[in-house]
Amino acid sequence: MTPTQQSTILCLNAGSSSLKFGVFGSEDLERLSSGAVDRIGLSDATIRVQNDQASSDPMVSAASVPTASAASDLLISLLPGILDGREIAAIGYRVVHGGARYQQHSPISADLLDELNRITSLSPEHLPAEIELIEAFQDVYREPVHIACFDTAFHAGLPTAAKTLPIPRKYQEKGVRRYGFHGLSYEYLMSRLAEVGSPGEAQGRVILAHLGNGSSLAALRDGQCVDTSMAFSPASGLPMGSRTGDIDPGLLCHLAEQESLSTDQLRALVFKQSGLLGISETSSDVRDLLATEQSDHRAAEALEHFCYQTRKWIGAFAAAINGLDTLVFSGGIGANSAEIRERICAGLQFLGVSPGSETVKVHVIPTDEELVIARIAKQFIQDTHPSPH
Repeated sequence: MTPTQQSTILCLNAGSSSLKFGVFGSEDLERLSSGAVDRIGLSDATIRVQNDQASSDPMVSAASVPTASAASDLLISLLPGILDGREIAAIGYRVVHGGARYQQHSPISADLLDELNRITSLSPEHLPAEIELIEAFQDVYREPVHIACFDTAFHAGLPTAAKTLPIPRKYQEKGVRRYGFHGLSYEYLMSRLAEVGSPGEAQGRVILAHLGNGSSLAALRDGQCVDTSMAFSPASGLPMGSRTGDIDPGLLCHLAEQESLSTDQLRALVFKQSGLLGISETSSDVRDLLATEQSDHRAAEALEHFCYQTRKWIGAFAAAINGLDTLVFSGGIGANSAEIRERICAGLQFLGVSPGSETVKVHVIPTDEELVIARIAKQFIQDTHPSPH
């Protein structure tokens, strides 16, 4: 590393079909590079790398990426060129779930990995791939500190009434509760709202809407999260791209009995076959549905259901925080689809949400989970190696 090059923080954000990364300066958190391995498991997988200091377009190339493990191997092989001689001081990972034991971001130890392996049943769609990613990078990069940044940490302080699920109390002792997710996104949105909002706005009555292939809401008052739509798993709450959101649990019992569905088949139905995809029978992507809704009533009904349910949840959360001062849209749908935002807000005039209204402020803020991971990692570096000054 040359004298002018500072060390870096590598941030890794693994999804169900992608692996996003960001490289930040460890001192100033300047974004040096970013990118993603997209469409993992499909025939048209791609790798995208952007040098954020350059004005050129990102480099995009086709790749053979049949599994999450192959995506990790590919990124590891590309990192020397991406780092350009810079050292890695820390690697931060988005981890969807810490369970009842890990409710705050934490350096990764053998005990932490053992616990994540123990609780994979809490999030079988995410945790196994995230554990595999951590182990792959630990094998290659032994010197940097490795940090788990938990999506559930943002919601750790939920009030008892919000986090308690109405099932026999004995299951609470086994970690069955409302956890909430999208915490890294919410952490960024609140920090950004404090910057772009009016003085004190972030301490008011705020609803954050992270709407994407996975969607959820969070309700905050005085800067504290008091409720969130996702509960024990990321399949609950709002309808999503291919996840059900909240449904009658009796329906799952009925389907298991009448259709002879196994646990794995029920899980596939809940996580991969439902939501916008299930209703439309064509696509889980809002862009596709908007393009076909005039000619396909199924697409129109899927969009109507999504907007109706989101509007209903916003109304419920306004009751939870005794009114509404600020509504923030984010996520792939929330930040990029003005049409969907307008349809959701069209039924919220009773709360003061309307064009030109001063009653409720509406913000559109693209999220940046990788930057939040970098901030968390920087804090751990400073705590471990405090500056002599």
